[in-house]
Amino acid sequence: MFDSLILKNIQKHISLSDSEKADFLAMLKIKDFPKKEFILQQGQICKKLYFVEKGSLRSFNINEAGKESTIMFAVQDWWLTDMYSFVNQKPAVLSIETLEPSCLAYLHFDALEKLYIKIPKFEKFFRIIFQNAYVREQLRVLDNISISTEQRYNRFLNKYPHIVEKVSQKQIASYLGVTPEFLSSIKKN
Repeated sequence: MFDSLILKNIQKHISLSDSEKADFLAMLKIKDFPKKEFILQQGQICKKLYFVEKGSLRSFNINEAGKESTIMFAVQDWWLTDMYSFVNQKPAVLSIETLEPSCLAYLHFDALEKLYIKIPKFEKFFRIIFQNAYVREQLRVLDNISISTEQRYNRFLNKYPHIVEKVSQKQIASYLGVTPEFLSSIKKN
């Protein structure tokens, strides 16, 4: 089942031969994580790029004042990492935590570099994945500066209905950049 899910994800953008599939799968590691486990903590060097086989996660930042800001949620069939830390091999600006028991596949930074050499079409695949992530975040920033919190909340509900049932109101508020109390008042309207 796992091989099928990640390979279907990849086949959205590139085609692989059977031997390329086998080489790719041989480079992957798979691990189960319990609920509320950190797979990365702010300040560590991020060495892994994750694929969510099962479960859900969130990435977030805690600023110097202790305020928590959720940057992203990830559910089955999504990729995630602290891009800044992973690409630059510098301390992570995000923490990543499981929201429920989760099964993750991951590529180590060094394995990904070897994969690019062994199967160059993976450069195209990850370029597309990273571009899509950039576009998603750019649109989110535009929403944050151009539409109301109520509109952002409704877009979140419409765009990610499968995430809403897995996260707390506090985490959604953190993602939207408001207090849980403010989000509660919006929900009452």
